[in-house]
Amino acid sequence: MASYEPIVLAGGTGSPYTQKMVALLRYRRLPYRVKWAFPATVCKAMGLEEPVPALQPTFFFKDGEETQVVCDSTLIIRRLEKSYSGRSVLPADPALTFIDYLIEDFADEWCTKYMFHYRWHQSVDADNAGTMLPLSTDVSIKQDAHTEFKHWIADRQIGRLHVVGSNATTAPIIDASYRRFLTAMENHLANQNFILGQRPGAGDFALFGQLSQLVGFDPTPRAIAYKMSPRTVAWVDLMCDQSGLDPTEQDWLSLADQPESLRGLLEEIGRVYVPAQLANADAVAKGEKIWDAEIDGCAWTQQTFSYQAKCLRWTNELYNALSDADRASVDAVLAGTGVEHMLTLD
Repeated sequence: MASYEPIVLAGGTGSPYTQKMVALLRYRRLPYRVKWAFPATVCKAMGLEEPVPALQPTFFFKDGEETQVVCDSTLIIRRLEKSYSGRSVLPADPALTFIDYLIEDFADEWCTKYMFHYRWHQSVDADNAGTMLPLSTDVSIKQDAHTEFKHWIADRQIGRLHVVGSNATTAPIIDASYRRFLTAMENHLANQNFILGQRPGAGDFALFGQLSQLVGFDPTPRAIAYKMSPRTVAWVDLMCDQSGLDPTEQDWLSLADQPESLRGLLEEIGRVYVPAQLANADAVAKGEKIWDAEIDGCAWTQQTFSYQAKCLRWTNELYNALSDADRASVDAVLAGTGVEHMLTLD
């Protein structure tokens, strides 16, 4: 592999998206320097304007004499694919790439609800997160400052549970979805090492990012995972560093050769994520700040997000760009999962 300047990024160990990208950089064997700090702090130190919204991780790409500050993990993965050759996380098969993107999007936009809900919904998890997150960027922080920071971050994040739709009414929906998701992962990992074969795709790293917190950081979802899916727990440990894997193109399995167990994951996407995406996109189109939907037989109310409407549009653009043959392959895999209901947009 050619010699490259290290890629610089800033983020936190408690950020699923930071873990997603650091694991991906390790797998792709790309040189990097991660600053375990709040991106705003790093931007200020570098004399750079903080991106809006400011998210973790934040990447600092050199463009001549300028530094570009970027923080959308999905777009960053595609940028890295164009800039660095070898060990791709995007299959060459367009139909397989579409399913990989669908899984990545589900992980980033729905599985993060598991993470945020479990981290802040119950006091035992909130106390753990409040204690550990300030230490994740400064283990020697003074006790008074730590106590102040703990209360500040806990109050702020608990107060933002409604942003991901977490409340007393939706808590059972989120919990049931997480358990079904773990069951689907357990069944699928019994057949192959990664979601789409014997090498990881972008979707694997997105799922790993969320699970790095659900399995490795937060007490309640960790206990559930250890009970329901030991394969997932082990997979999270392995996904952390796959730099030793030597993948071949044949390690991707075509959609026709995927085991039936993939369907369990796709059905969960159709069951919970699709109705959320459709309701959110409809609210965005109407200029409404709140959307309501029935998800898994229960009422769900949540703040509207224009970004998730973009995600739905991007999914449809990728689907519509498929050839007739590739679209037929995708349709055959998705038939009856519920995912097909969000692939009808113009």
